[in-house]
Amino acid sequence: MRSHGAPARGPSAAAAAVTTGSANILMRLTDPPMRAVQRLIGAARMPYVFLLPNLVFFGLFVFLPIGINIVFSVTGGTGLFPAERPYVGSEHYARLLDCGSYLEAASCREDLFWRGVGNTLTFTVFQMVAMVLFSLVTALVLNRPIRGRGFFRAVYFFPVLLSPVVVALIWKWILQRDGLLNAVLTTAGGEKILFFVDPGWAMFWSVFVSVWAHMGFYTLILLAGLQAIPRDVYEAAEMDGTRPWRVFHRITLPLLWPNLLVVLVLVLIRSVQVFDEVFVLTGGGPGTATMMVVQYIYTTAFANQVQNFGLAGAASVLLGAVLFVLTLIQLFLTRRRAS
Repeated sequence: MRSHGAPARGPSAAAAAVTTGSANILMRLTDPPMRAVQRLIGAARMPYVFLLPNLVFFGLFVFLPIGINIVFSVTGGTGLFPAERPYVGSEHYARLLDCGSYLEAASCREDLFWRGVGNTLTFTVFQMVAMVLFSLVTALVLNRPIRGRGFFRAVYFFPVLLSPVVVALIWKWILQRDGLLNAVLTTAGGEKILFFVDPGWAMFWSVFVSVWAHMGFYTLILLAGLQAIPRDVYEAAEMDGTRPWRVFHRITLPLLWPNLLVVLVLVLIRSVQVFDEVFVLTGGGPGTATMMVVQYIYTTAFANQVQNFGLAGAASVLLGAVLFVLTLIQLFLTRRRAS
């Protein structure tokens, strides 16, 4: 029988006690070896001990593949192992950059690579404009005191949680010849539209699906920036009778500019390396109308009958250099914003 003075211990209290006991046991077991390591290397070097697992992980799965890729880009042949591949220097880079005019893919030796570059640039420009515009408008709306604001915030962010392949398959089912959208059009008396046969429609839907899938993430960044703007500034503008457009132009946009810069750089980086959504949605077609640079790398290395790892490696190194520059821009803007 439980005493009236003793408090009842529910399941949550029991679970907390078990967790605390397990943590104490783990600390007793790890304390002696960690103290020995600290005496051996010194307290100043202890952070490197905790960073070591991550460094090993990045070394095996990031830095080592990058090094192997660079080796492949300067070697030739069809062998898979570096020891079986003869050194060819910059031959693959010269082949990729051999063009009569970089504005005409047909004049290039590797015309498919430059068509991929052109498609990627087109996709990047349209996606950046659409992504920033719709994310900004959505953030402005969700920042207002509307009914069901929390629900709509969750709805807009939900597609970000889906796999890009799942997103592409859903929209492919909607847009295909006998898909949901054409069923609605024919029911309304219209005719079927072959979205994946016309190059313009294929690029449009590639941009649309990408914006739909990732807009919630960038909306969240802009919404955080909007909520960080002091309300006093808006109250002062309201007392002065400032028009809404002038408030947006003179107050909201300048104070939100650091967040907009981050969004622009992140969208740019992701657009340049787009692959999975567009590849599953259109397969790069019709023809090569939506073939991106990463798809060219994948096709050259794995999908062609003759697998050219060296040429694909050189193309990926060039793409990696572009992404590295964009990452430096992002870090510069982030540090500038923090200072």
